[in-house]
Amino acid sequence: MKSGTPRFHNQVAWARQYLVWEGLLDDSKHGVWTLTNKGQNTSLTVEESRQIFLKWVEIHQATKKAKNETVLVKRQEEEEPEQLEHEIAPTLLEVLQSVTPTGFEHICKRLLREHGFENVVVTQASHDGGIDGYGTLELNPFVSIKVLFQCKRYKGTVSRAQVGDFRNAMIGRAEKGIILTTGIFSEDAKREATRDGAPPIELIDGKKLVELFEQVELGVRPKTVYEVEYSFFDQYIDKSTKT
Repeated sequence: MKSGTPRFHNQVAWARQYLVWEGLLDDSKHGVWTLTNKGQNTSLTVEESRQIFLKWVEIHQATKKAKNETVLVKRQEEEEPEQLEHEIAPTLLEVLQSVTPTGFEHICKRLLREHGFENVVVTQASHDGGIDGYGTLELNPFVSIKVLFQCKRYKGTVSRAQVGDFRNAMIGRAEKGIILTTGIFSEDAKREATRDGAPPIELIDGKKLVELFEQVELGVRPKTVYEVEYSFFDQYIDKSTKT
């Protein structure tokens, strides 16, 4: 009971947090348990519940400080979710990297629609010819262009050759191309995307992708964080006391 809170209370709080992350409970006021639509249609066995726990441990492996399940369980018995959330809560980029490739394509489809694209379609995986989808972007009331997009759910680097292959697949089919990735682009890939005399390709890396999700609040919600205004307390502090 390191934090002064009973161990059972912390275990229950963590159980609620896992269900929130899984989309089974609404992330509303602390202490309130409200089932989501998914939660109302879900029934979990003990083993399925344990698998949810292990799933989130795996997703957070790159950022959590605890090195194994036993250590993490022990810390959860002693600390509430708010005390550890910044350590193990998955970032948006980590969540995107954990979805299936097909799932990522459909998420990108939704993102493009939220940013003004119309008639967005994800192509069939086995017949896309290097193109994962297409849509229409209206530039003004008189002009609209067809845009092809490719989605790469990567943790690594998209190469120049991959950008070139995408351009070859889009030539004669659209005026503009977009590659969205959860990874990064090599410098050669960036140069290839803007090569003179070739159809332009917009490159959206993981950092930019997160910004685009945040701009339209898709899959994320703003959170207010309060910081201490130290100047307010200066008049009440004994300056002669050494810290």
